[in-house]
Amino acid sequence: MTLRLYGHLFSSYTWKALIALYANDTAFDFHGLGPGHDADNEFVAAAHPAGKFPVLVDGDRVIVEATAIIEHLALHHPGTAPLIPADPATAAVARMIDRVFDNYVMGNGQRVVGAYIANMESPDPSEVEAGKAGLRRAYAWLERWLESDALPPHVSLVSCAAAPSLFYGDWIEPIPAERPRLAALRAELLAMPPVVRCVEDARPYRGYFPPGAPDRD
Repeated sequence: MTLRLYGHLFSSYTWKALIALYANDTAFDFHGLGPGHDADNEFVAAAHPAGKFPVLVDGDRVIVEATAIIEHLALHHPGTAPLIPADPATAAVARMIDRVFDNYVMGNGQRVVGAYIANMESPDPSEVEAGKAGLRRAYAWLERWLESDALPPHVSLVSCAAAPSLFYGDWIEPIPAERPRLAALRAELLAMPPVVRCVEDARPYRGYFPPGAPDRD
């Protein structure tokens, strides 16, 4: 039975799941959410405890949360890209860095986006600055981490989290010149074919980015 992924092509967390699927050429049907997709919207609203996406359906299994989707794919639909490291200690580090990207890069970026969604004309400046400050702090931590560690040269749980969070994070608060390792990582990730596909498929939606999409990438 073909997998079904419910999400939106401009969504960072949907990208996270899509990158893993594309990396291993895993067959799936994509169900885009939004206006005019009432049945799919209703399904996700019922399937996820907060009505959020992405949601993966694999036979009679329904998997919510992007990290859990990648864990599920690694277990039940493995491919040439080892999404979860085989060594337990290395896997623990991968899960740790996955949380850093989700919670402190993507999370702080979404704080800024949320301020604009709440008031497009006059977003709360304290929320915007708090989100940007959180991004700068996360960038500094990741730069230090990258001094002695590096992502594997293939698609993994970490790169699935890092690519969308750094893509959008840099739009909101550009990675500064004093973080060259992190900037190089972003460029490396954006050159990976699964990530390129996500970037190109999302291009028509850039006008909807609440803080405004830069004319690059």
